[in-house]
Amino acid sequence: NLLRPQNPYAVSKIAASYLGYQYFESYGVKIVRLRPFNTEGPRRQDRYVISNFAKQVSLIEKGLQKPVIYVGNLEAERDFVDVRDVARGYWFAAKKGKLGEVYNICTCKAWRIGEILKMLISLSTVKKIKVKNDPKRLRPLDIKVFFGDNTKFVKETGWEPKIPFEKTLKDSLNYWRKNL
Repeated sequence: NLLRPQNPYAVSKIAASYLGYQYFESYGVKIVRLRPFNTEGPRRQDRYVISNFAKQVSLIEKGLQKPVIYVGNLEAERDFVDVRDVARGYWFAAKKGKLGEVYNICTCKAWRIGEILKMLISLSTVKKIKVKNDPKRLRPLDIKVFFGDNTKFVKETGWEPKIPFEKTLKDSLNYWRKNL
């Protein structure tokens, strides 16, 4: 597949993958290359969208923030995979992955950010929460839809995501409820 990185971070990930492959080919280093998609779950830093929304909901519930959630682009769609599934994926790759290969660790489903926000708000004990756009939260270049295909990884290792997205959201929200 043609790779078209949209930011310096993405370029660095591609470069690291190719460097790993070069070490595998040239020096026989045992490497399996992984592409985990948007990893999410409890204890995630609040600079990431789901954790940030969950933290804001928790702040609102505790009366530490007005009942307004500040957001960026709610139209983007992303493939979110629970961090616990990603950790299992690393184990499957180490035990069953083919050396030198690259695998996607993903769910093959894109969730719209606005829908995720609605789901988190629905889990809140505060029912009247407003949503306000914050221009500082917009990216200069934002891909509209980004999701992966894990067919190769599932077929070659037997891994598959086990944790439902709704559980990831609940666990993320409960983490912030306990840790503010």
